[in-house]
Amino acid sequence: MRLLAAAGDDAKVLAGGQSLMPMLNLRLARPELLIDINLADQRAPSLAGDVLRLPALTRHRVLLEHPLIRQHCPLLADAIRYVGNVRVRNRGTIAGSLAHADPTSEIGCCALATGARVVARGPHGERTVPAGDLFAGYWATTLDPAEIITDVLIPAAGPRQGWSFHEMVRRTSDFAIVAVAVTVDLAERTGDPAAARVALAGVADRVVLAGPQLLNGDPDESAARIADTLDPADDVHASGAYRRRLARVLTARALRQAFARATGAAP
Repeated sequence: MRLLAAAGDDAKVLAGGQSLMPMLNLRLARPELLIDINLADQRAPSLAGDVLRLPALTRHRVLLEHPLIRQHCPLLADAIRYVGNVRVRNRGTIAGSLAHADPTSEIGCCALATGARVVARGPHGERTVPAGDLFAGYWATTLDPAEIITDVLIPAAGPRQGWSFHEMVRRTSDFAIVAVAVTVDLAERTGDPAAARVALAGVADRVVLAGPQLLNGDPDESAARIADTLDPADDVHASGAYRRRLARVLTARALRQAFARATGAAP
């Protein structure tokens, strides 16, 4: 942190390098100083009460395979299968992905859907930032330039929580055209839907969380209302209209699957 604060915009943190190295190759980043933090933290994922703590340097491969994550955050474990390729998953880190703030990020999408928080540390101490307040736009976060993420905190999935992740890509390992992550919690006594969170990637300048007021009625109606609020831009990969249609189809599909898992009707 001392080096980062002293160098300012001339410094970049190097962990997995799966976002930074392409940016260096494309001359999108030209740091004077690289700060390698790979040996700074060797902690493993842990569970304290009902909170899953993932150290910043947790590799994507660990997110895919670790039993604590598969048990207490199956949404994240499933979504990691869609991240990049084997090389990216072996080197990339959870904090690196969140700090990169790619608007098509599967991990960022899951962070919103699970209500995750990040612990950030800087020259003025430590603070906790909800994932919903972390992303500021294209590859930008609300973190101070001298702050780094040290941990990601995710509420452990309850016994009556369902989840689902869907995305559309042009080719395997491409960036998502649209991705949707959903969690659904049922009331313990009645089994009625008590809470639902729908996060989308690829539809704005950051990953976004749908407003809870849109999630009333059946999945198709909820998905249509969510899609109507979106205004994705046209780009070389897809038109905004196509992304909006994808968001509606994938959201309806994910809501149905998440509810089926919550009720035990689907694995």
